[in-house]
Amino acid sequence: MPDARPIGVFDSGVGGLTVVRAIVDSLPGESIVYFGDTGRYPYGPRPLEEIRDFAVQIAQHLLEQDVKLIVVACNSATAAALPEVSASVPVPVVGVIEPAVRAAMRATANGRVGLIGTEATVRSGAYQRAFQALDPAGTVEIIAQACPRFVEFVERGDTTSHELLQAAEGYLALLRVASVDTLILGCTHYPFLRGAIHHVMGDDVVLLSSGDATANAVYDALVSGDLLRETGGPPQRTFESSGDPDRFATLVTHFLNPQFRGALGVPLLSVWED
Repeated sequence: MPDARPIGVFDSGVGGLTVVRAIVDSLPGESIVYFGDTGRYPYGPRPLEEIRDFAVQIAQHLLEQDVKLIVVACNSATAAALPEVSASVPVPVVGVIEPAVRAAMRATANGRVGLIGTEATVRSGAYQRAFQALDPAGTVEIIAQACPRFVEFVERGDTTSHELLQAAEGYLALLRVASVDTLILGCTHYPFLRGAIHHVMGDDVVLLSSGDATANAVYDALVSGDLLRETGGPPQRTFESSGDPDRFATLVTHFLNPQFRGALGVPLLSVWED
């Protein structure tokens, strides 16, 4: 039976919009409610227990809006709280880590995979555990590097400055020395910095974000649960922020492509202002 309820997606800020865009590309008829926790970002420096509390709280908020599936479109929250979020809601929950790991295992030729992420994501060891679970023989080596300032650049709309390039050179030096041939962009903010990261890493390194792989996982979950919308009027897409709604609206407009931006036609709401 068709299910017209929206998909809920949340992130610490605007990074999860990369996942939203991938979901819209593969499931253009689905409605979406997106929550960016811009009032409490960045999650990276926070204790995992605090991130866990935030994630469960936001999942409950999305559930109140009658979502049929929740996407934890935040690597820090996926690493800290995916089991807790899944246990707290009666709908399917999809994270961003396992889909990215599967994609990296398919992409690497030399078995050396780099990971860049927030401090919380790298500190959690969640990617390492995912690789161990999917590759028990240890054929793939993962080299991780925290890049805490990258989120700050994205949240202020800076994807091209000299300051950003300097930060990228410093963060990525270890991964270049390690000769990784595949690099997981282990934060949904980082695809917005793909140009700078590619400039530093070079043409021989495959850059992988979790957006497309996560969208595929969402599609599979909807089909398995008989939750596809299939019919009905135009999809509704609502974007919410826990911080400054005007600033959030500006970033949504800046980062979504023109065709998607023109099709929004929905309010940007502010909730939980601190």
